[in-house]
Amino acid sequence: MRRGELYRVYKPSAPDPKRYRVFVVVSRQVLIDSRFSTVICVPVYSSFDGLSTQVPVGTDQGLKHESSIHCDELISLLKTSLTNFIGVLPPAKIDDLNQALAIALGMDSPA
Repeated sequence: MRRGELYRVYKPSAPDPKRYRVFVVVSRQVLIDSRFSTVICVPVYSSFDGLSTQVPVGTDQGLKHESSIHCDELISLLKTSLTNFIGVLPPAKIDDLNQALAIALGMDSPA
């Protein structure tokens, strides 16, 4: 498992009406490689509202249609639930993701 990978997760949380939801792993690699049982992820939705905390993604990343990563909705998921690999973000999208996460968390943009 690597940072920037996308996984389809079955019933990720109680309030989510979808049976499956795609998530992007955003934890730092040292945590992903550790014995911790969870990683921090960000959900992917089919809507895109043009917010600075959303990153457009689509079929190039293995998705069925155009979507966006919503960085305002961080969630901790069990590593064992991340088994259905979808794709991986290219470096340019990871840069966009880093910037959107910094905005969502009220931090200065990464250099």
